[in-house]
Amino acid sequence: MTYARRAIGAADLRGPLDVTRAASFVLDGQDVVIGWSPAAQEMLGYRPGDIIGRPAGTFLVPESAAESVTGTGACFPQRDVRIAVHRDGHRLRLATAVCRLSGTGPAERVLVAAEHERLRQWEAQLAMLHGLATQSPVGLAIYDTELRLVWCNAASEEELGRPLAHVRGELADELYPQGGFVTQGYPETLHEVMRRVLETGEPILDLHFRGEQPSEPGKVHLWSCSYYRLQDADGRVFGLCEDAFDISDRYETQRQLNLLVEAGRRVGTTLDVTVTTDELAEVAVPEFADRVEIDLAPAVLEGDVPAAAGPAGTELIRTSSRSAAPGATAGATTGAGAGGMAEPGRPARPVTYPAGSPQHRSLASGGLVTEDDTLVVPLRAGGTALGLVTFVRHRAPGFFDRAAVAVADELVARAAVSIDNARRFTRERTAALALQRQLLPQHLPPHSAVELAYRYLPTDDLSGVGGDWFDVIPLSGTRVGLVVGDVVGHGIHAAATMGRLRTTVRALAPMDMPPDELLKRLDDLVGQSAEAGAEGAGALDGGDDVVAGATCLYAVYDPVSRRCTMARAGHLPPAVVEPGGRVVFPDLPAGPPLGLGGLPFESFEVELPVGSLLALFTDGLVEARDRDIDKGLDTLGRVLSEGADTLALDDLCDRAISELLPDGTTTDDTALLLVRTRELDSRRVAAWQLPAEPVSAGRARELVAARLRAWGLDELVFSTELIASELVTNAVRYAEGPLHLRLIHDRTLVCEVADAGHTAPHLRHSGEDDEGGRGLFIVAQLVLRWGTRYSRRGKTIWTEQALPPA
Repeated sequence: MTYARRAIGAADLRGPLDVTRAASFVLDGQDVVIGWSPAAQEMLGYRPGDIIGRPAGTFLVPESAAESVTGTGACFPQRDVRIAVHRDGHRLRLATAVCRLSGTGPAERVLVAAEHERLRQWEAQLAMLHGLATQSPVGLAIYDTELRLVWCNAASEEELGRPLAHVRGELADELYPQGGFVTQGYPETLHEVMRRVLETGEPILDLHFRGEQPSEPGKVHLWSCSYYRLQDADGRVFGLCEDAFDISDRYETQRQLNLLVEAGRRVGTTLDVTVTTDELAEVAVPEFADRVEIDLAPAVLEGDVPAAAGPAGTELIRTSSRSAAPGATAGATTGAGAGGMAEPGRPARPVTYPAGSPQHRSLASGGLVTEDDTLVVPLRAGGTALGLVTFVRHRAPGFFDRAAVAVADELVARAAVSIDNARRFTRERTAALALQRQLLPQHLPPHSAVELAYRYLPTDDLSGVGGDWFDVIPLSGTRVGLVVGDVVGHGIHAAATMGRLRTTVRALAPMDMPPDELLKRLDDLVGQSAEAGAEGAGALDGGDDVVAGATCLYAVYDPVSRRCTMARAGHLPPAVVEPGGRVVFPDLPAGPPLGLGGLPFESFEVELPVGSLLALFTDGLVEARDRDIDKGLDTLGRVLSEGADTLALDDLCDRAISELLPDGTTTDDTALLLVRTRELDSRRVAAWQLPAEPVSAGRARELVAARLRAWGLDELVFSTELIASELVTNAVRYAEGPLHLRLIHDRTLVCEVADAGHTAPHLRHSGEDDEGGRGLFIVAQLVLRWGTRYSRRGKTIWTEQALPPA
């Protein structure tokens, strides 16, 4: 456009063949020169005296006879190109025109000539001006100093919908009343922009004007407009020129491309199906549609793959709905509320579509369906139909053209990938949570040794569930085993490893080995599993789901002695709250995490006052991204100290969770086990020391019978006398003294005989002729269960009998 302006400014509209400026000579009827102009002399070098009276063919011949420069009687067409011979001998290519003269006298015609190249340039300029006026797609208009239309080209006439004769003299704001400039930093109205250009003389380029095109009422267009002042040769301002180019299609294409870019940035930021559909609706409204409704198959919300069902009975779930209309009411989980804003928390509702509806037809065909102002696009991923997206347009343009359909298809396809990823994550997370919950204790039975309460919170982080776990294991002698652990990693692998560890601890704990020995066995198991996994995986990298180790804390509490023995493998120490509220974190040897191998574990023993509180927990409770672990431990200690003597354990658990995890979410699994200790005093425990002599069997019967009658357990006297007698007899025969006999009246009746030996007794079937070997077999028939536990001082054989009904 700049080049065109320069060319027009330099053009002489008279043209090279205008008689006022072209070389001209007069010819008679025989084509003899009888008149010669000064311009002709200047162009060809001949003076009038040299050429007048000579034939024109002397110096001018047709281009097709360029080699012949002489002749007479040549015929001159009205317009022609000829070769002229300059006086100095060089040749010129001339464009000629002939004007015939009427009247009497010898002059028959006037021949005007100009250099052919100058004529071609002039004609090109005229063609350009004609093209701008009649063929250019750029709208051109000239306004006077009062901003009234003076002239416009054909493109402007087409936009206005009226010929120039009907709009000449109208003001610019009258021609385009419904519109304004959208470019920032400039006035909004045509009048203000044009007035600025007239006053300052500074052109304004590429302003974006949006408004209705007068020739198409109701259809909004976008133009790129430029304005510059017009001045005459003397510098007087006589108006300004406007050129405008309709960029509506280009703008719409760029806007749709931006929409896809924005969708790539904003859709799929979480692995939540409903949130992803909300993000899709937010991107599409109002930039692409006035209303969007997203419906998913119910199975998708559960993480499953929808079944291939016919469309007639298909029921979908409205997960998101959004409208740009003010005051619109949402009808889904996060529908559009007043002003088109989302309304979170609305319950998802089922929707069905009648036969013949666009949605029903889309379900039946599996493809896009357009109808009036509605476009329905199926949500598909990997060949599976996940649901439908319905776009509705109420504003102009109210239809979806081919380009809009392509954009909608691409937009939904991208969202479908994110929704399917969220669905897969939901399925994996649900499976991992289900596995984890099945592997954790479903409920903890009451124990005489302790009072219990616990809380378990799975992580809300995208990495999925972890391997935190806890357990309470009944042990012989009314003791109880307390365990809490944390498997490194997340997902099903971590949950499965947690299950193996919990099962192993439950298998090892009844063997009554010391806590440090139990952790050593557990460490060997984790190390062997890791080694076997590495051999199976080869060089493959399993990522975050490969379990690299675990931490664990194991404690055994004896309510008779009130002593608690504990050991830990890289785990945080427990919190011990004494009656009165004093909180300590025992200086328990840390030990290495499970799976490292080759490093020792150490046990720590402490005597707990009756009513002490023991808190076992995982690091997810006290450690967070924005909180140091020491601060978390201080907060936990304060909460336990304030509530240990005043709150029930369940309430204390809730307070600890609310203080340390105020929003109820955590980036790591969290387990908390609170234990309040009890004591079995001398009223429920009887113990005696006996010599390792045969007579001790009889003495044991007497002691047992007397104590059982004192406890009101006369029904158990006979069986317990037999049990105590057999156990003492075996200890005398096969072990060393002294012997220790103990009865514990708890939920069962416990009978224990301890000796200094380490040989385990075994059940066996005695032959008919054998004089012994039947005692332990008889004992096993009289009790609920029996077993042996070992200590550094020897072993203890114990039995449990059911108490008689009250």
